[in-house]
Amino acid sequence: MKKLFILSMMAATMIAASAQNKKVSILGDSYSTFQGIIPANYSSFYPNDRNDVVEVEQTWWSLYIKAKGYQLEKNNSWGGTTICGTGYGGMDFSRNNFIARVDSLGSPDIIFVFGGTNDAWANSPVGEYQYADWTKEDCKNFRPALACLLDKLQKRYPEAAIYSLLNSELREPINESMREICKHYNVQLIELHDIDKQNGHPSISGMKSICDQLLEAIQ
Repeated sequence: MKKLFILSMMAATMIAASAQNKKVSILGDSYSTFQGIIPANYSSFYPNDRNDVVEVEQTWWSLYIKAKGYQLEKNNSWGGTTICGTGYGGMDFSRNNFIARVDSLGSPDIIFVFGGTNDAWANSPVGEYQYADWTKEDCKNFRPALACLLDKLQKRYPEAAIYSLLNSELREPINESMREICKHYNVQLIELHDIDKQNGHPSISGMKSICDQLLEAIQ
């Protein structure tokens, strides 16, 4: 009986250690930025005098990682970036879009992809569903670009769990595209709701809400 108890305790310890050792990477836009955490040459929104999030511990991803006992591997979030290659004013964003940053996530066990907001706000072209043979021109449209992105992530990080986050209050073509393409790649899509925002970005309350929704959605 004593031996069984010891084995059970050892197993529980190993499971806990495994959970604590999980490494999380984020591929995102301004919603996931924080100065000093993201690469120095990237544009950051947080901290910002137009928003009450002033500490990195208040961000959705920091709250989630702390709650789960995980560790941050890489935060590759760049303010203003799109998933596709078409940004604001129709400019070519291929150099710094989400696809261009696939290889910069380290060695994660979990990847959060939090994008689509700027594609919606910039009114980037949606395009048609396409699941192979993407060209740079194809990926200037949202649907081919998202498919290409998820394909590349799954091939580059085959052991990682990938989760896609969908911001609230985006235009429906973006929402529907994300639902369809994530389903195709069997990537869990977490559709966020009721996110309090200041200057269009999550406030302290909004960040906590995002974290709570992730904790509820990911079992």
